[in-house]
Amino acid sequence: MSDRYEGRRAPFDFGPESLPPVDADLAALRLSLLPQAASQKQRSDPNTSWARKRRQIAEEFVGNSELAFLNAQLISNLRKRSQPAHCAALFCRIWAEEAGHLIEVLSLRWQVSSVQTFADHGQTAAQREVGQALKMLFGIMKLYEFERSFSGRTPQEPFGIGKRNKSRLPLDMEPFSLKSGGLDINLITPVWQLAKTDEVIRPLVDHLLGTLISEDSGVLRRLKLMRDTKLKNETNR
Repeated sequence: MSDRYEGRRAPFDFGPESLPPVDADLAALRLSLLPQAASQKQRSDPNTSWARKRRQIAEEFVGNSELAFLNAQLISNLRKRSQPAHCAALFCRIWAEEAGHLIEVLSLRWQVSSVQTFADHGQTAAQREVGQALKMLFGIMKLYEFERSFSGRTPQEPFGIGKRNKSRLPLDMEPFSLKSGGLDINLITPVWQLAKTDEVIRPLVDHLLGTLISEDSGVLRRLKLMRDTKLKNETNR
């Protein structure tokens, strides 16, 4: 596991290129749109791993702001064992100063990647703790929803109440109580409360968790529908 994990964390070779400095003009980047040429190999491009990765990222951001593109570039570097020394500071600065713009223009996928980046590179304990908690939560949800897709059920379709297989849960965990269990609330609420104490990460967490709760699909929504069905059946007895 460690070998596979570390194998994907080799730093990029920048060659003669560099990222914008920590005091870059964020307003100018916000107002500038990324051109199509950024995703295409130019004669002046060095033959480096970073040049190739930069073009690959650019394909997703053509027509979006240069600031959104910069955020993605920083995240890609911050996932590596090492990166330019100012990466983390610049990442935290753009979320401190431009969270509203980034939440507006970034896809949910890149918003999730952004909040997960705070796990290792946040500037405060709250940022790192919230980032780590949501990194684990969203990662496990991704695994579970991917497995669910092989069941043939749609993301909106809850499981039947009377078809539960009562096999042992991993690590001998107690089963979740569909009627009165609070695990879903207990997972989300403390993280959300902690995020509200930090002005940098708060807007992003508010948006992501609010979006998660309002989703019409996913395990949390399906559990709610199953709970409603169970309570309705008990009322009608």
